[in-house]
Amino acid sequence: MLVGNNGMTLYVFDKDSAGKSACNGPCAANWPPLMAAEGDQASGNWSVITRDDGSKQWAYKSKPLYFWAKDQKPGDKTGDGFNGVWHLAQ
Repeated sequence: MLVGNNGMTLYVFDKDSAGKSACNGPCAANWPPLMAAEGDQASGNWSVITRDDGSKQWAYKSKPLYFWAKDQKPGDKTGDGFNGVWHLAQ
């Protein structure tokens, strides 16, 4: 599974389309996006997408990446399978 620089588990959302996040507003409060910093350069399977609010988010194989607010520590993966539409990023 993929993890962020903080060691926390990353997830993908079935309702996203390639290169486009469908998780905004309250959704993004529970599923914080893996944000890209200005000047970050993507390569290989990694890309940077533009969110609805104009901010930048990392994607892997065109799937935007998110954290789950209820994971408490590195290695937690309590969001896997949530509502049948959230899955571990692999």
